[in-house]
Amino acid sequence: MKKTLLITGALLALTCSLATAGGINFTWGLGCWPETPASLEFFACDVNTGNHLATASFVVSASQPTFVGIEAVVDIQAASPALPDWWQFSNPGSCRQTSLSVSADFTAAPNIICVDPWMGLAAGGIAAYQTVTTVPAVPSGLPNSARLKLAEALADPPPGGILAGPEYYGFRMTINNAKTVGATVCAGCAVPVCLALNEIKAAPRFGIAERIATPMANQLLSWNGGSDCGATATQNKTWGQVKSLYR
Repeated sequence: MKKTLLITGALLALTCSLATAGGINFTWGLGCWPETPASLEFFACDVNTGNHLATASFVVSASQPTFVGIEAVVDIQAASPALPDWWQFSNPGSCRQTSLSVSADFTAAPNIICVDPWMGLAAGGIAAYQTVTTVPAVPSGLPNSARLKLAEALADPPPGGILAGPEYYGFRMTINNAKTVGATVCAGCAVPVCLALNEIKAAPRFGIAERIATPMANQLLSWNGGSDCGATATQNKTWGQVKSLYR
């Protein structure tokens, strides 16, 4: 009987551990990965109108009753010797300075599987878009790479916070098509590019933020066929090798 109780207890502990494991997901589209799973995005690069949406979501391993916000990192790498002008965002003088934005407004999201912890009340945005020409530079040091840093927070968090187990909407990236064609074109839209959701840090008002870097279903997105974006004239890296450059 005692042995049976010990085995049952161990199984219950394992079940709880599995149920509350934290993780991240990344997908193209309005919803989270379980709602609109899409790792591939193709664009003919023939218009200056329209947008491309990428949504990140997360699960915490421990509940945060005073959850207040997130920080996140997305790494970008092109299958070309240098980061194309089309992917130069945010920084003064960049070719498409205002063509990338981030948000935690999920009021129009499906809300079928993932949960909206923000309720339209989050504020934040891009904290940095690092390349080899910025200070500080992108950690990889590669001229064909970039790192996006962002933060979203609640000024007045609603009661209850977030729980271990449910998958929550984290943030959404919006990339518009401005300067794709015409007299003010920024070259390089058709170049294959890979985007990796490196991590999300979920922070409570009191206590230590949880760093979540373990992929659940998907953390890598492909643009126009990007698959081995470490491939250049002098190197050929797998996705694991590419991601390790940013750790």
